[in-house]
Amino acid sequence: MSVTHTGEPPTDAGADPRRWWGLVVIALAQLMVVLDATIVNIALPSAQQDLGMSNGNRQWVITAYTLAFGGLLLLGGRIADLAGRKRTFVIGLIGFAVASAIGGAATTDGMLFAARALQGVFAAVLAPSALSLLTTTFTDPRERGKAFGIYGALAGSGSAIGFIVGGLLTEYLNWRWCLYVNVPIAAVAAFGAFALLHDRPGHADARLDVPGVLLGCGGLVAIVYGFSEAEPRGWSDPLVLALLAGGVALLAVFVWWQTRAKSPLLPLHIVRDRDRAGCFLTMGLATIGMFGLFLFMTYYLQVILAYSPVRTGLAFLPLTVAIIIGSTQISARLLPHVAPRALMGPGMVLAAGGMLILTRMTVHSSYTTEILPALLLMGLGMGLTFMPVFSTATAGVAPRDSGVTSATVNTSQQVGGSIGTALLNTIATTSATSYVAAHLRDPARRAQVVAEGTVHGYTVALWWAAGVMLLAGLVAVLLVTAGPPKHGARQQEAVPEPVV
Repeated sequence: MSVTHTGEPPTDAGADPRRWWGLVVIALAQLMVVLDATIVNIALPSAQQDLGMSNGNRQWVITAYTLAFGGLLLLGGRIADLAGRKRTFVIGLIGFAVASAIGGAATTDGMLFAARALQGVFAAVLAPSALSLLTTTFTDPRERGKAFGIYGALAGSGSAIGFIVGGLLTEYLNWRWCLYVNVPIAAVAAFGAFALLHDRPGHADARLDVPGVLLGCGGLVAIVYGFSEAEPRGWSDPLVLALLAGGVALLAVFVWWQTRAKSPLLPLHIVRDRDRAGCFLTMGLATIGMFGLFLFMTYYLQVILAYSPVRTGLAFLPLTVAIIIGSTQISARLLPHVAPRALMGPGMVLAAGGMLILTRMTVHSSYTTEILPALLLMGLGMGLTFMPVFSTATAGVAPRDSGVTSATVNTSQQVGGSIGTALLNTIATTSATSYVAAHLRDPARRAQVVAEGTVHGYTVALWWAAGVMLLAGLVAVLLVTAGPPKHGARQQEAVPEPVV
């Protein structure tokens, strides 16, 4: 590792010729974390059969990861601030690799659930450390735009890439390799981190806000768990209502406590900043619709159109390509010249348009003429949105708060995805059940009516998803008022923290 004689990282990021290789390391780690939220989806039927999971318990393969990840991200961000981002980055990589190996070797469903939860714990440490390192590595506005374009593309397309990789590994090897594949990726990233990444020392003198950890993480976990249980239990179930009400109450107490804590887990001036609050909310709303799309299209392609796992994964490839183009070739080039909301608002309108096209799909829809155009619009819209969200939310943050700010961006993404999966799946299931009950008159046509009802449920949920996308665009336009980054201005020195 090359450092100055004082032990500090280079003061001018542009002077380090290896900074772009450092970006490769950071991007590789982020891709692994985001990819792992969906890579097991296509492998889930095989894992369920192999380990003898019940239909009621199989959801925990997904939920255990997203619950731990989304619920502990704020804690992970603050730990990164206290201990140093490079240190927590490497620890997160090693822990994630170990948890993945345990999951791949699982002999019972409980062992697999525990391994997935452990993956989520280390992902909660790794993700904010990665974004913080990116923020401090690229300080020139032009280079920052390019770096965040690449990062935003991976953050937005990683879930789709997970479906492709999951399909390939499941069909040609077995479902366990969807977990084992993380071990070599993490090893390469860890070695690269030691050799290429720089960091400031952590703030060891600060104290961890333990009550804030319990209140904030507990509230998020309760809400996400409540939404996940709403699908099998129903929205009126006492447990679901208790979880949601309890989660909201815990978060309300968390906000109150943050105004009094000496070392708050989430300094409220981060959320009070209008631009950052708008970015957090836009990200959460956008991922509600995006995760719903992944869920419904996976089942639609495999169950209704009878695609193989590999073919299903490849069907998402145009979406991934469109996200990368929208992020790196459009947003990254335009952001230095236009306000972030000028990209985020139209991006959400494009994404909503893709959702509306999908509301017309039937049991006999053509992928080329009906599904593909919608995926392309969705991808371009997400690419236009993700890059300015990540860049604007983390711009001008004091160094000691960069980890927790990064964690808040990722929390909004994971919590939004978890809520979207539970909420839209409940809407789809309820609508499908009502359709079948109203149209099933001839028992001989049961299979056909059930298929039609399933697709009807998807389309109803996609209408809701389109509405959420439009709401995200409205939030971006109304709340995010920042102008384009100033040319030639450096962001190495953080802006002073506002008085709160």
